[in-house]
Amino acid sequence: MPELSPVGPDFRLADVDPQSTPSFPGKKKAGEKELDKNAGELSALQERLFAASRFGDTRRVLLVLQAMDTAGKGGIVAHVVGAVDPQGVKLHAFKAPTDEEKAHDFLWRVRRELPGPGMIGVFDRSHYEDVLIARVRGFATPEVIEQRYQDIVDFERELVEGGTSVIKVMLHISPDEQKARLQARLDRPEKNWKYNPGDVDERELWPAYMEAYELALRRTSTREAPWYVVPANRKWYARLAVQRLLFDALRDINPKWPTPPFDIAHEKSRLAAS
Repeated sequence: MPELSPVGPDFRLADVDPQSTPSFPGKKKAGEKELDKNAGELSALQERLFAASRFGDTRRVLLVLQAMDTAGKGGIVAHVVGAVDPQGVKLHAFKAPTDEEKAHDFLWRVRRELPGPGMIGVFDRSHYEDVLIARVRGFATPEVIEQRYQDIVDFERELVEGGTSVIKVMLHISPDEQKARLQARLDRPEKNWKYNPGDVDERELWPAYMEAYELALRRTSTREAPWYVVPANRKWYARLAVQRLLFDALRDINPKWPTPPFDIAHEKSRLAAS
């Protein structure tokens, strides 16, 4: 499985080739085979995490997915997170804030969607929209955005201290790959519904978004909650890389099957006699 390095203070987004497959020597077929092979173990780890929470274990996982449009967030949810029992998953896709959400601190709506004990939470976009789009589109002043970086670091440190394993992933695609994927959405009638004319407007701001991403990644990648940039031109590789990050988080938690608060032998006897 791929092994990725966390973003450090000298990170440069331009140094990451979206077409590359770091630390994985195989091709697409080998990657897809590896993804399928690992699905059962990932599901077993998640089941143990969920079961342990029913007996007091408060640990949980939060997977944050950020990317330009078409980078494959939905594919990660379907092919990686989709391998585990859905009752143990809490998925939330953040859209433009509502009037109610705007009336509160920018983290208010995020706190409302955090996963509970035993859950794998997935954010399809996240609180990082408030330092990405807000910076590029000028929705907040530089002073406000600067404060938000620190607010995010403090918020994520609080999550980790409370038992949440935070995995932050930027799926990095090239503008040419995005153009091809948008074209496919226009060419295939069954994909037309996924096309958003606004995506073309956002493409014109690509350099500004890359600058905003690079700054946000460097400012908020910490020991407790590091960022990982996953090359995403090859969908199979991005899925395999994120699966590895989930594996690592769950293995670090190492959830155990809980010991039930009743006598197994006694219950077997009662059941047999019933």
